[in-house]
Amino acid sequence: MHRVLVALGGTPRVWRTDRMATIVISGSDRLTVDAAQAAKHYGVDIAVCPARRAQRKGVVEAAIKYTTRSWWRTARVATPAEAQASLDRWCIDIADERQRPAGTVAEIAATEPLRTLPHAAYPAQIAVQRRASRCALVAFEANHYSVPPAQAGRTVTILARVGEPLLRILSTADEVVATHHRAPAGAGQTVRTSEHAAMLERAVLAAFTTDHGCRRKTNRPPGDAALAELARLNGIESAPAPVISLQRYAELAEVAS
Repeated sequence: MHRVLVALGGTPRVWRTDRMATIVISGSDRLTVDAAQAAKHYGVDIAVCPARRAQRKGVVEAAIKYTTRSWWRTARVATPAEAQASLDRWCIDIADERQRPAGTVAEIAATEPLRTLPHAAYPAQIAVQRRASRCALVAFEANHYSVPPAQAGRTVTILARVGEPLLRILSTADEVVATHHRAPAGAGQTVRTSEHAAMLERAVLAAFTTDHGCRRKTNRPPGDAALAELARLNGIESAPAPVISLQRYAELAEVAS
């Protein structure tokens, strides 16, 4: 388990993460490009704590244990929104009111020299891979966006930057094949450009052919074996074939003579 030590305006903060590959380059103590850009945007310094250093990470574990025992185990929440609201109330009513020699936690925090956050959020970019359907549509955030018919059945990459109204769709060759206005998440909308609609119509008409006719619908009634099996499954016993006695044939022969 690794930790990241973040200094905000001279006051250190410990950031716990289980996915260090998104912060630190594997096998080194160097930050990834995305992590370095985010730190520069917010004006913070990031120092990577080495692995297997329990003395430097005990403060993180203690904070997690306190939060778990004091709030999470008894919190009555059913959704993430309720959990966030409950945590906010707990922080104000309980955690911030803890007494320390210099005052409460909230009073000490108010005197810390923290920098103000930037007005604009960091422009993080969401990148997901999706397979285009046969109708040349890709799904993203419960909406569907069109791509050229040539991308149907192929895997594409959707890029959406946080806070921007547009999203881009890239092919496997990193070529931009579509750009759409981003629909609200969960709206269930289908966004298809007129160009893609015309291309899809032409592709469907081009694939239409009259070279072969429809298959004939042959008549295939059930045979005796199938009818016998159906009767057995339905519990219907078929009547045995009548047995004709040879004595009856002899009687008929005498009458005829």
